Amino acid sequence: MATDTKNQLKRKSHVVTDGPDRAPARSMLRAVGLNDDDMNKPFVAIGNLASDVTPCNVHLDRLARKVKEGVRAADSVPFMFGTITISDGISMGTEGMKASLVSREVIADSIETITFGESMDGLIVVAACDKNMPGAMMAMARLNVPSLFFYGGAILPGNFRGKDVNIQDMFEAVGSHAQGKMTLDDLINMERVACPGEGACSGMFTANTMSSAIEAMGMSIPGAASIPAVDPRNEDMAIRAGHIIHDLLERDLKPRDIMTHDAFENAIMVVLSMGGSTNSVLHLLAIAHEAGVELEIDDFDRLSRVTPYLSDLRPGGRFVMSDVDRAGGVPVIMNELLKAGLLHGDAITITGKTVAENLAEFDTAPDSVVLYPASAPRSPTGGLVILKGNLAPEGAVIKVAGTKHLSHKGPARVYDGERAAFNAVNAGEVQDGDVLVIRYEGPKGGPGMQEMLAVTGAIIGRGQGDSVVLMTDGRFSGATHGPMIGHVAPEAQVGGPIGLVEDGDIITMNVENRELSVDVSDEELARRRATWSAPPPNYTHGVMAKYAKLVSSASRGAVTT
Repeated sequence: MATDTKNQLKRKSHVVTDGPDRAPARSMLRAVGLNDDDMNKPFVAIGNLASDVTPCNVHLDRLARKVKEGVRAADSVPFMFGTITISDGISMGTEGMKASLVSREVIADSIETITFGESMDGLIVVAACDKNMPGAMMAMARLNVPSLFFYGGAILPGNFRGKDVNIQDMFEAVGSHAQGKMTLDDLINMERVACPGEGACSGMFTANTMSSAIEAMGMSIPGAASIPAVDPRNEDMAIRAGHIIHDLLERDLKPRDIMTHDAFENAIMVVLSMGGSTNSVLHLLAIAHEAGVELEIDDFDRLSRVTPYLSDLRPGGRFVMSDVDRAGGVPVIMNELLKAGLLHGDAITITGKTVAENLAEFDTAPDSVVLYPASAPRSPTGGLVILKGNLAPEGAVIKVAGTKHLSHKGPARVYDGERAAFNAVNAGEVQDGDVLVIRYEGPKGGPGMQEMLAVTGAIIGRGQGDSVVLMTDGRFSGATHGPMIGHVAPEAQVGGPIGLVEDGDIITMNVENRELSVDVSDEELARRRATWSAPPPNYTHGVMAKYAKLVSSASRGAVTT
């Protein structure tokens, strides 16, 4: 019987295993399989995000069990638990999509709650979808017990008529079908092959953006971010994760020791160099908030001006994450940034080594097809830009990777909500040169800041990707590309200027000048503001209403704490 153990690795769990008064707790632990020896070992929580609601997560139980095996082999005691996931790709374009960003907070809260409540000494989270990944990182930052993140890997591309396809192509195919450019039979036949199995969406969309960012931050196993979901190397990495967490416990190396300001800058630079998702701005700001790191939206733009764009990845390019893996993985990009004097090579990581020490173990070079050298980048500046002006005093985000439409001036066509805008695009009501404004879809207004892939896919599918600009206080899927401006802040629901725009107002977007403005005088905007009032909330009870009451601006990561 374990009493008053001196095992220094049980910094938290000793409170449930040590002493005569803990006999009832030990009795319950024996019922789940623990023995006398186990009572003296560190307890490691394994957050298993497996679920059947999305291919991103359907396979995670297999990997989580391998992580559990690794933890046990490393002389620790694993405790597996589950939490929720929302599938953005399935809920896109429905009212349910509003729950997606909300789920990030629920996931973070649930991981924090069980790890704290059960006095776990360490934490590993196995995840592979847009919101459970940042949610996991937020929980790790809050808990600050030795932790690591394990990515379940990306899906392989499908093949339609000899061409690689993925979920991005499906959303754009809907627009093509609506335009009469694709038959219904072709749409259905593509649907059958676009997602061939398990794994997160294949391009440099949000999941792969976050896996790359987390590796760059030093919170996941070096070289693991790009391994496809079906690759057996993942199971080897999962076993290794159990040994790494034991080493972290011995070192007492915690997330806030690793997730420093330098680590966040490393993550941002990798995202910028790989043409990553606009959602990374939202998520990295939120993770930094939980870690107590002072990160601002302007930091993304500052780094974008000096970070080279080094990849040719979808949605704006040609290749997907499995191609990155064949080209050497995220360490190739990190090595190029390090050689260019940009990456913080002395930042510590979960291996106990610095970023530079980890990278020295990878003998890879850019192939100049999928991944490019910093000496010959695809562009000298990064893939994301922050715009400001009288329409976005707190900022807005645009992905410039893969688009040449960097300036625009045109009349506003205003819609209060995503569905109305989608119907208008499909009906041909949005004309070349228009600026499509979708508002009241922000963190509070939606609530939940739903993604606009259905709309952006329809615009691209109709052939208007180079002639129509979209701006919204909502956000976009990582699969979105083209001149699409999201996260406009302050949002309409709280009286932001986007809520004052009227049909026909002339809006200017200029990437070089970092400008997003409306050609309306301050006096006229003040007049409109005096007559404006917030619409009633869409939800008055339940999780959506609770979220709307607590959530902050997108410019601060849309956090609720």
